Amino acid sequence: MQAAPVRPVTATAIPTVTGALRAMEALLLGSGQRTARRNAWTAVLEDRRRAKDRVEAEHVLEAVAARTS
Repeated sequence: MQAAPVRPVTATAIPTVTGALRAMEALLLGSGQRTARRNAWTAVLEDRRRAKDRVEAEHVLEAVAARTS
């Protein structure tokens, strides 16, 4: 079994999809719009997290209520 060939490290990295999207965003949107969009997305993620926590808390409360009944 032979070892896989080692690729030399180059000075330029292969851009990721995220990096490419951020570059397009920088070209198309002003700084304030980028900040507003990122803040809005952060708020969406936080809302999703809180909704998940509410569902988990509801399940715990239902389980406790079922045990005490």
